[in-house]
Amino acid sequence: MTYENILSDSHNGITTITINRPKKLNALNRNTIKELHEAFDSANQDPDTKVIIITGSGEKAFVAGADISEFADFNVEEGGKLAAQGQELLFDFVENLSTPVIAAVNGFALGGGLELAMACHFRVASTNARMGLPETSLGVIPGYGGTQRLPQLVGKGRAMEMIMTAGMIDANQALSYGLVNYVVEQEGLLDFCKKISTKIMHNSSMAIAEAIKAVNANFKDGVNGFDIEIKAFGDCFGTEDFKEGTTAFLEKRKANFPGK
Repeated sequence: MTYENILSDSHNGITTITINRPKKLNALNRNTIKELHEAFDSANQDPDTKVIIITGSGEKAFVAGADISEFADFNVEEGGKLAAQGQELLFDFVENLSTPVIAAVNGFALGGGLELAMACHFRVASTNARMGLPETSLGVIPGYGGTQRLPQLVGKGRAMEMIMTAGMIDANQALSYGLVNYVVEQEGLLDFCKKISTKIMHNSSMAIAEAIKAVNANFKDGVNGFDIEIKAFGDCFGTEDFKEGTTAFLEKRKANFPGK
């Protein structure tokens, strides 16, 4: 599929999606969000894709934020609709994908960019990465899940400070906060993410999908994550992956799991 604002490349079980608007520092407009939804959906349905990596083009930015020019004149109703549609189409969608998603944060991840990174299952940052939610400096709040996911990742106090000050933190501070899992040099960022992807691909895609569902359940109102885990655990016993995994263990060999 040909896209206007993104690139998607699949190789050796990994689909790499690159936001390709370098002149706009990869800012998210509505068309880019739509294309990202389509690319993530396609990769998730591809039986050969075991891991998805999302990154930005160029050396300056992962995503420098939302494209403010698109909504500067919105009214209350339009603003609410913008947030609702964006969350459904991209941010919540990515968080709940059954295929693991790694954010390779290669520079600025601000506003909607940090919100996109936080929607991914985990994050790896380059040493030059800078992260923040500057929305309050524009007279608005994060609208793509930032007020919910940031406290989950860094704690309420730090999230409050980051949102209230509208400031940026560097990669090492993000690492100390638990916002990112690793910090690596920019030139090695994608290779590092691919090495982690290879480790993931050795395991059962079915089991990983169930684990994603169970972990996410803990953060949903009115849902008992323990119940979701128990059901998912039991369901695994009826799968070919479980038979192969346990048989391989008992036979002292590496498991050869089927595709998705």
